[in-house]
Amino acid sequence: MSWLNRAADGSVTLTLHIQPGAKKTEFAGLHGEALKIRLAAPPVDGKANAALIAFLAKACGVSKSAVELVSGDTSRSKRVRLSGVDPARIEAFVQPD
Repeated sequence: MSWLNRAADGSVTLTLHIQPGAKKTEFAGLHGEALKIRLAAPPVDGKANAALIAFLAKACGVSKSAVELVSGDTSRSKRVRLSGVDPARIEAFVQPD
């Protein structure tokens, strides 16, 4: 999967496409080569990034400190690194068509 990359240190990097200001926060399948996530938070003052980190931490069963925004601070296209996560758990977020 091109949206999920495993590193030698055991961390996982996700390529994401974010849709802020949605009705609810949820996984929304794939958007090209990225995992799409809808966020209820607005894209102002870092609220969407904070909501993204909290959502991924809860969904993956890790602390917020285990989720790091690598790139895309002000963009809809983001890369996020997760530590201590089983990649199979992340893969389950995207249901096959």
